[in-house]
Amino acid sequence: MCEDGGVSRSAILDDLRKQIRTMERGTVATALPVHPLLAPAFPDGLRVGSVYSLSGSLTLATALLAEPSREGAWCGVVGHPDLGIEAVAELGVQLDRLVLVPEPGRQWFGVVAALVEVLGVVVARPPARVSPTDATRLAARLRERGTVLVATGPWPGAAADVQVSGNAWGGVGDGHGLLSGRRIWLDVHARGSRPRQVSVTPPGWTELPEEASTTSEAASA
Repeated sequence: MCEDGGVSRSAILDDLRKQIRTMERGTVATALPVHPLLAPAFPDGLRVGSVYSLSGSLTLATALLAEPSREGAWCGVVGHPDLGIEAVAELGVQLDRLVLVPEPGRQWFGVVAALVEVLGVVVARPPARVSPTDATRLAARLRERGTVLVATGPWPGAAADVQVSGNAWGGVGDGHGLLSGRRIWLDVHARGSRPRQVSVTPPGWTELPEEASTTSEAASA
């Protein structure tokens, strides 16, 4: 408030900015959609303003970008120089709405903080250690902008911690053929819920039976 009881110019500008953001977004969504094949692990979609820790499968992490990008959201991937663009496209991700930063280097926090200002979902490989202070600062920015961060590694205070516990493949028989079927088993620890184990199939792959034998998956798969 100004000394004369009126509203300060800065307060008016802040209010206008909030109104403009609301009009640009239309109806404010509380969650972003996920592909139906991934719904067992994310039954309520991806809650905006949240961080999800997903360890053990870059395929699954990038598959979470498919539905948001299909519905018009811009997405980003940070810190994964070996990411295969063709594989990402096969998952259903819209490449014309995808921003890649393969090597953020020591500027990781600054790069991710800048991207969450303008993108809907960001998949990022976190540094070896994320300090609670940096995690808190980034969480505040995510809530303000309504962005989702999918960290492909441990993250303090994540809304859910999802880890790959097994993987099954199908499609190859008698030494020939192409891999076409896949099922990934996940241990899901969501905040406020009991731990559970589910299985999912990435988009573009054929679902395998639940009883399919499992094998461990490399962290970059």
